[in-house]
Formats: sequence, structure tokens, C-alpha cells
Amino acid sequence: QAQLVESGGGLVQAGGSLRLSCAASGRTFSSHGMGWFRQAPGKEREFVSSISWNGGTTYYADFVKGRFTVTRDNDKNTVHLQMNSLPFEDTAVYYCAASRFAGGARQPRDYDFWGQGTQVTVSS
Repeated sequence: QAQLVESGGGLVQAGGSLRLSCAASGRTFSSHGMGWFRQAPGKEREFVSSISWNGGTTYYADFVKGRFTVTRDNDKNTVHLQMNSLPFEDTAVYYCAASRFAGGARQPRDYDFWGQGTQVTVSS
């Protein structure tokens, strides 16, 4: 059974950094675009970043441009999200997802597999 497992979340002070990881098991997603989404309490799930199957194309939400970097390692079946200069507003549960498309996608409906999420809390 295919699974995506996120890790690397935690508590960080404002201005700090975290590196999230997403490990796939049960199957490979090397031909699929991968994405990161987040959901804060009382808010809808929103797009954060995505990366195409070979890492050649990346997309970012405007609110993370210049602060977050998405990468992938298809040999290890992993995807990473480096998050820098975190403000309190980045507090949310962050989800990794695998798209049904090879390119990066921005809409949740374009993703078939989802992880359980990892909590990121930024203290102000």
C-alpha cells in the first residue's frame, strides 16, 4: 500500500528554519509531480510548493517565494521542503502529496496520495 510520511516538523522561533521531508513507501513516485500544502486552524488547505517529476520545474506560492525551497531525490523516493525565515503566520500542518501528473500542480484535486501531515509551529 502506497504511503507518504512527512517528518521534520516541530516548534521553531520566528526567523528560524525547518526542513521537512516526505518519504514514499509501497511504490515509487519518481514519475509524478510532488507537492506541499498546509492547513492552519480554521483555514482551508492551501498550496505551498510543488516540483515536477525530475525536479526541473518548481512552483511556489507567493507568500513563500524566496524563503522556501523544494527538492526531490528520486533514488531515495523523498521530497524535501527547506523553510527559512519563518514568521508566526507559517504555523500550520504541512502535507506532502503525489500528483497524478508529471509536472508540478497547484490544486489539491490534482493530487491522488496524501501524507498525514506534520505540525509546524512558529513562536512569535
